[in-house]
Amino acid sequence: MTDPEIAAPDWPRADLNLACYELLIGMVFMATPPEDDFSWEGGRSDPVRLQERLAEYASAFSLLGDGPKFLQDLEDLPGAPSGPDLLFIDSAGGNTAKNNADLMVHRDRYAALDLPLAAMALYAFQQFAPSGGAGNRTSMRGGGPLVTLADPGTGLWDLVWANVPCGRPANPGDLPWMRPTRTSEADQSVGAGQAHPVEAFFGMPRRLRLVAEPDRVTGVVQRPYGTNYGLWRHPLSPYYRPKEGAELLPRHPATGRLPWRNWIGILLSDPKQESGLRLRAACIEGFYERYGRQAKRMIAAGWAMDNMKPKDFLWEELPLLTFDAAAQRQAESMIGAAETVASALRRALTALVAEGSARDAEYEQFWSATEGDFLDALAVLSAPDFDAADISQKFLGALGRQALAQFDALALPGLYWKKFPNIEDKKKKATGVLKIVEERTTLMALVYGRSKQGKSLWAGLDVVPPERTTQREVMT
Repeated sequence: MTDPEIAAPDWPRADLNLACYELLIGMVFMATPPEDDFSWEGGRSDPVRLQERLAEYASAFSLLGDGPKFLQDLEDLPGAPSGPDLLFIDSAGGNTAKNNADLMVHRDRYAALDLPLAAMALYAFQQFAPSGGAGNRTSMRGGGPLVTLADPGTGLWDLVWANVPCGRPANPGDLPWMRPTRTSEADQSVGAGQAHPVEAFFGMPRRLRLVAEPDRVTGVVQRPYGTNYGLWRHPLSPYYRPKEGAELLPRHPATGRLPWRNWIGILLSDPKQESGLRLRAACIEGFYERYGRQAKRMIAAGWAMDNMKPKDFLWEELPLLTFDAAAQRQAESMIGAAETVASALRRALTALVAEGSARDAEYEQFWSATEGDFLDALAVLSAPDFDAADISQKFLGALGRQALAQFDALALPGLYWKKFPNIEDKKKKATGVLKIVEERTTLMALVYGRSKQGKSLWAGLDVVPPERTTQREVMT
């Protein structure tokens, strides 16, 4: 992994690439973690020591054969094996196949797996395990957690080393498959203080044994009641609190992209830091202490799940910029302003679009279309001595233009006749047109800071709305 010619993992699936990053970071953390950020800087380019240290754990990483097996139950498990598909989150489950309901994701995609692919699939399954029926535990971050990694952009090894937590080396016996499984039949759980921190990278929520021929895996035996993990904070995932004072919970991705309205606590830190409701991953916080003001990028990835059903796999690459406290507050205020405008647009569209997926699509389009404007603002905020008023005015202008453009794109074509083709009564038709005009006027008053809510919108970013000159200028 320290070879400078290796840029990134290249498995046949994106979730395996993500898992591979976690595996490598976990192996370095297991064998030779930095004690602190000072020793992190000194050990970043010592491949000889890394190789020597990893060799001491070789016996713990056997996939097959006698003795302990990588991420598998220490004892043989009774039961008929399932196919290797079991190791992939998006494979059809038993009931799905039985009911012939596997329309989008088909059964039996993997008749057999070669050993490297089987090992990586096994690791990904244990790290991201979703709920799987009675007794089949999720990973310590729940099913398909959001993973965020700092990426210096200079190859595989620099990414791995940038995200390795500080700590102390583990012993081979600290790995959970080197001892009898801590099962959870009576709802027992394993908390963060009851195991070495390395178990965050090598947790075993599922009790599994691979069935193999000499050079390939042909089946998997699974039994319920693997390890139930208590309140751990995984170093590679962001967390949130439902309310002040509540326990931290891991964040999970939604379908589609990662909308920038959710970047606080993922890309941007919560201005309240540790006492806030949204906490960035520990590896992202540590990245700034290690790299200073160097602008790099972040990988944000993970499965979007609906209970035990996979809906989508997210992979985003975002700029990882440096902000001081004032810039953090400004960024949060800008997101709040965008939420106000997006909500106002959604309300205004009641005159044009029925509630449901069509209006949801317009809402998501607003966030997608304004992401570039927000990124432009962030780039300016990352520079010292930024002009907050200038950034706010330009950003509010971009939000207003997008909201009005989306409204007009639906309202203006054939405003009188096409919007109400089945209404013969001219008074009813005129009333419908009047409603559209009223909604646009309300939306325009908001984005230009003319209404009470509009003045509050502009005041929230500490700027004064522009002076009105002519009616024509306001309307355009």
